[in-house]
Amino acid sequence: MSFPLPSRTPSGPRRRTLLAAAAGTFALAGCSTPEPSSDTTGGSPSAADRARARAARDSMTLAGRYTAVIAAHPGLEERLAPLRAEAVRHAKAFGAGSGGASASSSPSAPDPASASASASGSASASASASASASPGVADRPKDALADLASAELALADERTQALVEVPGELARLLASVAAAGAAHAFLLTKAAK
Repeated sequence: MSFPLPSRTPSGPRRRTLLAAAAGTFALAGCSTPEPSSDTTGGSPSAADRARARAARDSMTLAGRYTAVIAAHPGLEERLAPLRAEAVRHAKAFGAGSGGASASSSPSAPDPASASASASGSASASASASASASPGVADRPKDALADLASAELALADERTQALVEVPGELARLLASVAAAGAAHAFLLTKAAK
């Protein structure tokens, strides 16, 4: 003998209705106007502009560290060149070199063209490069990689903490670049072992 299943009518809205309503809410939120900068007073840059400029400067400084390690340890160039290129792309994404956040005005930020030229110098120049030629770079390649990993991780942590202070699109960019920095730190840590 089979028992008939009790008819079950939903007492509230169906799951599809709730999902459609949630999707509609997110779509409307995505169509809203950009958040105006409330910190702009008398021509001074907003908090978002300052955060963007700092992020561009930090990325160029990191690219400079990669360049110094490559100059001191030419054998690491194949491994580090793509990570350095990513740091330069991150700086450009934050506006470096586009007039707003000029990272080249910082004394510690190298010019991308001269940095790449020095990183990919002739064979005789790279053969004569030594760790003593680049101050601040560890003598051993593994130590230099570990130092780069620490720098990437510290910058990723700093950018993650800054997320709450900046508006939507910049926060998403900071989160993305922080995640990339954490991935770079992981790769560098593995390479240093």
